[in-house]
Amino acid sequence: MTRPLLVFDLDGTLIDGYDAIVDALSYAMSTLSVPPLPADAVRGMVGHGLEKLLERAVGAGRALEGVRLFRERYPLVAVEKSRLLPSVADAIALLAERGHRMAVASNKPPRFSRMILEAVGVAPRLSAVAGPDEGVPPKPDPAMLRRILRELDATPSETVVIGDMEIDSEFARAAGCRVVLIPGGSRTRAELAGVDADAFLDSIADLPPWLERSG
Repeated sequence: MTRPLLVFDLDGTLIDGYDAIVDALSYAMSTLSVPPLPADAVRGMVGHGLEKLLERAVGAGRALEGVRLFRERYPLVAVEKSRLLPSVADAIALLAERGHRMAVASNKPPRFSRMILEAVGVAPRLSAVAGPDEGVPPKPDPAMLRRILRELDATPSETVVIGDMEIDSEFARAAGCRVVLIPGGSRTRAELAGVDADAFLDSIADLPPWLERSG
């Protein structure tokens, strides 16, 4: 039996990296003489790419400099202030044992994603790590996902995207893939009510049995 390719979001799905994001964003904002935002406010703003985050935080006119400052600070705190979410290590290990190929598609710059995934020990399980770059726009544009499918010789019908936000649903559906949402990162279950998804799970620990049931 062919096992589906699994494409995971990163922040809020595999890792809790919000402390690192808040730290780097606060550094950028303070340097630009903008009062830092509360952590809860930042949590609700992430997911649409670094440029969008800084545009919302410091304004469009200073967003470019904000991105530069964020990227100056973030590598210094990314590993120390990011951790795997509960049950992720066990779920990833079980899925690998069952023969699933796995990848990550995040709106975080891919070099940062790889750095964190290597530090938390998940990188060896992944066949690809994708993010926005000069040739690929951020989610919800499906280009990033389509690149993964080409690289791994997979079809949309045999691919499942796993995320925690509505943007992950838009991203998956735009490429014709199934999508599973696991609330608890940037969105609650109530906030995701009405979002198009094949399943809503309470924990990533529920993903392996769901895949066994759904094929």
